[in-house]
Amino acid sequence: MTDKYLVEGSENELTTKTAAELAGLIHSREVTSREVTQAHLDRIAAVDGDIHAFLHVGQEEALKAAEDVDKRLDAGEAPASALAGVPLALKDVFTTTDAPTTAASKMLEGYMSPYDATVTKKIREAGIPILGKTNMDEFAMGSSTENSAYGPTHNPWDLERTAGGSGGGSSAALAAGQAPLAIGTDTGGSIRQPAALTNTVGVKPTYGTVSRYGLIACASSLDQGGPTARTVLDTALLHEVIAGHDAFDATSVDRPVAPVVQAAREGANGDLKGVKVGVVKQFDREGYQPGVMEAFHAAVDQLRSQGAEIVEVDCPHFDDALAAYYLILPCEVSSNLARFDGMRYGLRAGDDGTRSADEVMAYTRAQGFGPEVKRRIILGTYALSVGYYDAYYLQAQRVRTLIAQDFAKAYEKVDILVSPTTPTTAFKLGEKVTDPLEMYNFDLCTLPLNLAGLAGMSLPSGLASDTGLPVGLQLMAPAFQDDRLYRVGAAFEAGRK
Repeated sequence: MTDKYLVEGSENELTTKTAAELAGLIHSREVTSREVTQAHLDRIAAVDGDIHAFLHVGQEEALKAAEDVDKRLDAGEAPASALAGVPLALKDVFTTTDAPTTAASKMLEGYMSPYDATVTKKIREAGIPILGKTNMDEFAMGSSTENSAYGPTHNPWDLERTAGGSGGGSSAALAAGQAPLAIGTDTGGSIRQPAALTNTVGVKPTYGTVSRYGLIACASSLDQGGPTARTVLDTALLHEVIAGHDAFDATSVDRPVAPVVQAAREGANGDLKGVKVGVVKQFDREGYQPGVMEAFHAAVDQLRSQGAEIVEVDCPHFDDALAAYYLILPCEVSSNLARFDGMRYGLRAGDDGTRSADEVMAYTRAQGFGPEVKRRIILGTYALSVGYYDAYYLQAQRVRTLIAQDFAKAYEKVDILVSPTTPTTAFKLGEKVTDPLEMYNFDLCTLPLNLAGLAGMSLPSGLASDTGLPVGLQLMAPAFQDDRLYRVGAAFEAGRK
């Protein structure tokens, strides 16, 4: 790993190893899961005052889970999964019965869920200790974690800069050596974009292949949980743990999980002969940071040198993706967040015995939601109102269909698409916070994939020559072909070593 902060500040070699390496050591009993978990808890205690990656650290719960793994292994039982005993950081948008789930909002401050999300349950069943819940933009709305009600996360590469959003906490925890594995969610780039800014790997699985049950909804047709780690193989191993059909999620797809781990191992030989890689014309143009584009073109040259055939691909409706996304998402936000009304759970404000239920709801929502959440609720409510529904929401859905058709035509010619993950490297905290449109533009490269429900990965592609900060390469694959991401991603990773 090349993370400057991690190298300079690390005091325990266990926090610098990959998840696969740690699993090998734990399963061979060279170290215990408790030792590995404690090393990461110590790391969190040492550096999270600077990073603020975590909203909650569950030390007792994590150590107990680790000790349970150790007892089973000592008794001769087979590991519950390939990652059994390796600790993980969980984005604070998945419900947990033993830790607060706040979605980084005052609306849910201190909320304890009566049930675990399916992703949480799968992690526990796999024998993976949960270190804690990570910081994020409130209700996953934002690109910098500056919308968190509890303060922003700082990028380990430069503490004055953002670690991305909405899942900046998970990626920063990885980059700072606080966790070897993490879980995020991706609505318009919230896994891939922070991964690019922190020199880590993040994957948005095909929509419907990872359960959304127990995931606090932002936009239900766009949200998707996914794995993040510091290597492609580690990400694949975690992907295999959390993916699969779930009867509790009506949008869950009942089909086999793509062979992502096998693909990652096969790709590690670095050979890309026979693979057709499409460079998206709309994301290879002037206007992006020169250092980002320089790193992107170098990445394309590397893929070519590894045997891939490079083809330029035209996806004309990608230019309309931002406008469509910021109509569809607010409409779904307006609907989903109506449940936070101060009546059943969470914050209840203004209830002094003299106010009506409507007044209490208004007080609660005014105090509980931050400015960006309110902005999106208002936009969505307006777009869904009588007289505007056809002109805005339905028109955006038509554009969404055209974007999906652009992808389908592209995949007739190529196996996978590539682009920069973000137009620039990490920006300074406070730099864009007063300009919502500028903040929205930061997701230009990532959000078309969410509109189409396809699979995407961001992985490190070097440092920008003009800032010295990490740049991410985005890979995009057809629906249910997530294994293509891992084959090409692992090959690219191997070629950079």
